[in-house]
Amino acid sequence: MKLFLFDFDGVLVDSLDVYEKTVTDCLQKINQPLTRGREEFLELFEGNFYESLVKRGVDLDEFMESSVNILAQVDYSEMKPFGAMLPVLNELKKNHPLIVISSNDTPTIQEALRLYNFNGIFQEILGSDFMFSKKEKILYAAKKYSAAPNDIYYIGDTTGDIKEGKQAGIKTVGVTWGWHSKEKMAAAKPDYLFDTPQELLQLN
Repeated sequence: MKLFLFDFDGVLVDSLDVYEKTVTDCLQKINQPLTRGREEFLELFEGNFYESLVKRGVDLDEFMESSVNILAQVDYSEMKPFGAMLPVLNELKKNHPLIVISSNDTPTIQEALRLYNFNGIFQEILGSDFMFSKKEKILYAAKKYSAAPNDIYYIGDTTGDIKEGKQAGIKTVGVTWGWHSKEKMAAAKPDYLFDTPQELLQLN
């Protein structure tokens, strides 16, 4: 058995505009605004998102509190699922457990997956409400599903995803259809770098 761990935003759904607006609005609300637009937003994902916020001087409790009302207003229709992922996920789940590990919150992920007919694919969703560290979430999943490090794959679209996967000692898979550029992802040196969802089946 292999264990496949998927980031949500940028891997399963095209949600960059929505997520950027949500984070921007939250930071604006607590008087810690982004000043350089998308470039600065994407820099927050070069490591762990929440650790990046703390380095900027953001109080995480204040940030999370500000996000409650803003998240409630998210328009899911503005996100678009990467349709090519669905047949790949359905194939992988025949033999292996699939889990979502994300910086997004679980209710948002659950609602989006429901709307996009991704229901029943994932065994579990470990969002920001479970814990902030993706490394710790990966280690939790490894222990729970009794999977060996060489049989665990974390599939992400940012250099932060790759860093946290490496810190957890598992296989890392970078994808180039998400938030960080192919060049940036390649520089993070994932174990695999894929340009299309279909290439994920090489890991099956």
